[in-house]
Amino acid sequence: MPNIVVVGAQWGDEGKGKVVDVITPHVNVVVRYQGGNNAGHTVVVGREKYVLHSIPSGILHPGCRCVVGCGVVVDPGSLIEEMESLVQRGVTLDGNLFISKNAHLIMPYHPALDRASEAKLGKRRIGTTGKGVGPAYVDKAARVGIRMADLLNEALFREKLELNVAQKNRLLREIYDAQTFTVEEILNQYLRYAGWLAPYITDTALLLSKWIDSGYSVLFEGAQGTMLDIDHGTYPYITSSSTTAGGAATGTGVPPTRLHGVLGVSKAYATRVGGGPFPTEMQGAIAEHIRGRGNEYGATTGRPRRCGWFDGIVARYAVRVNGLDTVALTKLDVLDQCETVKVCVGYRYRGDVLTEFPEDETVMAEAVPVYEELSGWLAPTGGFQLEAELPAKARQYLARLEELTGVPLCLISTGPQRAETILVEDSPLTRWFPSVRSSLP
Repeated sequence: MPNIVVVGAQWGDEGKGKVVDVITPHVNVVVRYQGGNNAGHTVVVGREKYVLHSIPSGILHPGCRCVVGCGVVVDPGSLIEEMESLVQRGVTLDGNLFISKNAHLIMPYHPALDRASEAKLGKRRIGTTGKGVGPAYVDKAARVGIRMADLLNEALFREKLELNVAQKNRLLREIYDAQTFTVEEILNQYLRYAGWLAPYITDTALLLSKWIDSGYSVLFEGAQGTMLDIDHGTYPYITSSSTTAGGAATGTGVPPTRLHGVLGVSKAYATRVGGGPFPTEMQGAIAEHIRGRGNEYGATTGRPRRCGWFDGIVARYAVRVNGLDTVALTKLDVLDQCETVKVCVGYRYRGDVLTEFPEDETVMAEAVPVYEELSGWLAPTGGFQLEAELPAKARQYLARLEELTGVPLCLISTGPQRAETILVEDSPLTRWFPSVRSSLP
């Protein structure tokens, strides 16, 4: 059975939650491999909308085993709140949710450091969510982090906490002039969390190995997107983890030799949240039009997203660094009212035209997009389920995106509902999961 990675091919918010939700009935396990509760995957089921921050999107399918991998950083309070909300809405977690004992904890001082650091950066501000994800990864790399397993050992938890609180309080007090914390306050709170989470904490790397050995198919769900990867993104305006496909192995303990394919998810245009370069960014009325039609507001923060035209340079880069086999394209219907649609085919930089993504922040800051302009289709596509029914100019647009990326489309989303999906016949997706053909109209 195939094990497939689903990864964002832009700056996040591409619609990975819906794509994972569509594929989940054809796999046994969905595992989240990086990020924290700074990401939000939105899934619409009938009239119900679910926003998932730490729990994999597969949890909405009864019997699907969902894993929070070791590459994730977990805010236990936020996770418990998410779990309670799902249970209240009839979702079964017992026997379906597993949390890696090696996943690192977001502690109360991490959001405090996150917000204080951002405030000091001025124009170099990253635009983080303030959830403490970055500082938690800093502690992980510095080898002073506290892991889920530590919650189950009160003496060890207290020992690590005392060392960390002393250090963080000094930073908060002397560098940032911010509020400090007490050991007992955090200890009491987190021991209560331990009582909630203990039944779910386990050696998930071992579980995944056994499940794969027994023939289970695993879907690896990434958060954020390629251009926010800590190594391959638009540094320093990135997240703090490996969002690209390689992170699926390190963030779960499943070796690369047991991964069989990579599916990228991209919008039919582009969006970005926070600071950093965004060459194809729209301005004025067209940006407001796309933001309104696409409901481009952060699932976690509610912040308006920056909107831009499809960037072929970014798309090809995502194909290369992830090894994408295919792309699921979302929100085609958002462009239905555009008289023309633009596609970036290069960057102009100091007299030269670049056709490959420049891994240099100074170049990206000055890059001017070179556009191809295509005729819009000025006809509704919302809710369409068959590619042949799309307007001819919409099909031409899709064909041009395939040419630019160099990989085939496998799925086209024309609305938030599961059924508002076009399945492309004879694509890598249908070859990986033949049964997906019968699950969609």
